[in-house]
Amino acid sequence: MDTRNLAELYERPPIEWTYARESLDSGFPQGPGSGGPDRHTTWLTTINPDGTPHVTAVGALWHDGRFWFQAGQSSRKGRNVARDPRCAMSVSFQSMDFVANGVARLITDPAVVAEIAGLWAAGGWPAKVDDSGVALTAPYNAQSAGPPPWHVYAIDVNSAHAVQTEEPYGATRWQF
Repeated sequence: MDTRNLAELYERPPIEWTYARESLDSGFPQGPGSGGPDRHTTWLTTINPDGTPHVTAVGALWHDGRFWFQAGQSSRKGRNVARDPRCAMSVSFQSMDFVANGVARLITDPAVVAEIAGLWAAGGWPAKVDDSGVALTAPYNAQSAGPPPWHVYAIDVNSAHAVQTEEPYGATRWQF
């Protein structure tokens, strides 16, 4: 991993990757009143066919060193990732703003889909694996999600950067 201190001008130390990873590993609940200023929101950025960014709020997870999200394959984010899997995920914690860049891939292993569905269910979204074994269903989803099935995607992170919003402050980029 290559670490670059982006706050040398302000004589701030680089943010340790272990600090960023521990923040991610501790989770970021997304229900109202559960963190952040009032909650945490994860934002997925994909690439539209004309090269412009498409940014949308998603109910993402950090698990096993990756971001995970779900989408209908006919949704804009699903179509964008199928055409060009490069993407970014961002989240604001109480102590830092974090962005990860990487490549999204559709998960088709039934055991992994079930594991991730269980994590979402444990966090309050009652997702479960549908009859296909490789997609999700639930009594509800985001209002813009469209009908099920929703497919699970993992982002393999190749770089990230963070800006601390409290002492000791700092800004760092990591290349993996």
